[in-house]
Amino acid sequence: MSDISLTASMRSNLLSLQNTQSLMDMTQERLSTGKKVNSAIDNPSSYYTAQSLTNRASDLEGLLDSMGQGIQTIQAANEGIEAITSFVQQAKAVANTARDTALKTELKTEKTFAQDASSAHTVTIKVGDKEYTASINQNATLDAVVTALNEAVDADAQKLEDANVITFAKDGTTGVKATLATGATVEKANVSVTGWDMVAMSGTINPNDRDSSITQFNEILGQIDQIASDSSYKGVNLLKGDDLKVVFNEDRSSYLDVEGRDATSAGLKLSAVTAWDTNDAVDASISEVEAAINTLRDMASEFGNNYSIVQTRQDFTENLINVLEEGADNLTLADMNEESANMLALQTRQQLAINSLSLASQAAQSVLSLF
Repeated sequence: MSDISLTASMRSNLLSLQNTQSLMDMTQERLSTGKKVNSAIDNPSSYYTAQSLTNRASDLEGLLDSMGQGIQTIQAANEGIEAITSFVQQAKAVANTARDTALKTELKTEKTFAQDASSAHTVTIKVGDKEYTASINQNATLDAVVTALNEAVDADAQKLEDANVITFAKDGTTGVKATLATGATVEKANVSVTGWDMVAMSGTINPNDRDSSITQFNEILGQIDQIASDSSYKGVNLLKGDDLKVVFNEDRSSYLDVEGRDATSAGLKLSAVTAWDTNDAVDASISEVEAAINTLRDMASEFGNNYSIVQTRQDFTENLINVLEEGADNLTLADMNEESANMLALQTRQQLAINSLSLASQAAQSVLSLF
């Protein structure tokens, strides 16, 4: 179009109109995208700085998911600890019940003869950890033996609880039977006293004996193991020794290692019971249970602290992402009110430029009147 000549005023108005149109195109792009910097051409410094901030925010967004999953893993362990603690407390109650349940009493006797065996000998009767002693003439009758034994018990009755006081009686014409005050007979003693067998029929002092408590206790230990196995989350089980690493920043230099613990019955050092035949055995189980409760409390405290740390870091990361995105927006986002006002001004300028161009062309159009 170089061969077409325009007047100076027309060319000036045309350039003004073209510049206005260019500005309108840029303003329309800002209004449509909402950004004043849409590419590196618009503002290289702001564009690349905003891009860097946006990329970091995106990386942290991905870590938020990992933190959330870490929180859920720790929460699964916490739920398991609460359930296991309930079971351990239940096991303690069962052991305490067994401790309060009277044992089957076994009557054991030891016979020690005096130096003069023709005169008398001593019989020691053991019931649990209590014992009674009776001196019996070597040639005593069965009635005399029974009387001597009962007198020995009466003399030392304070050594036993009232419910466990033993009464001796003749068993026919050949033996002696020992009976508890509750009416239950004690275990057979198998000892000879001056020619007679001491006979005692097997019996149970309390129908709620310790055998049922043992069964309940061991069943609870099995449930503890099952809870520990079921406390996993996405393949990670903190209650069976699995460790968890939660990463907090994009270069993995900030993280938390959550150490797994063994919350099974073996890990809590709870032993299955085969027999509670002595009070000491029950006390040992109670001690194990109490130690397990303390261990579980330590676990709960440790996991609770880890949960709090990850939760705090998650909140911090969310806030940091908002800061980064806001910073990027400050560099690139357009002021929509300003751009709208610019568009109105440019439209007005465009219309004026068109009118000016029209006026500038009137001089050339006057030539047509000559023809």
